[in-house]
Amino acid sequence: MTLILGIETSCDDTSIAVVDERGHVLACKTASQVEVHEGYGGIYPEFASRAHVAAIIPTLEATLKAANVTPDQLSAIGVTRGPGLIGSLLVGLHTASGLGAGWGLPTYGINHLRGHLRSALLGGGR
Repeated sequence: MTLILGIETSCDDTSIAVVDERGHVLACKTASQVEVHEGYGGIYPEFASRAHVAAIIPTLEATLKAANVTPDQLSAIGVTRGPGLIGSLLVGLHTASGLGAGWGLPTYGINHLRGHLRSALLGGGR
């Protein structure tokens, strides 16, 4: 079975998922930053990237646990490469790059907007 780890940090939420080759989501966890930004009337980019740094590893661990998957079962890593807030993107990109190198997995940059378009093709519980 082909399993892909997806990492999304383009703006203010840290989201990580594990999907199979058919597009079925085995697990998806999101660390919200609503409380971090609520007093600013919008997203404060520097605070967003710092919150990603704090949340990304716990979110990764929770996602792998929920999917009942270990790193050696993964086939690749997909990570948002843009567009988005540069600091937030860098947290996801560098985490994915490090995990890919450490786990011996190919890492692919994904365009955030193309992901939105592609999601329209998903359905039936995927």
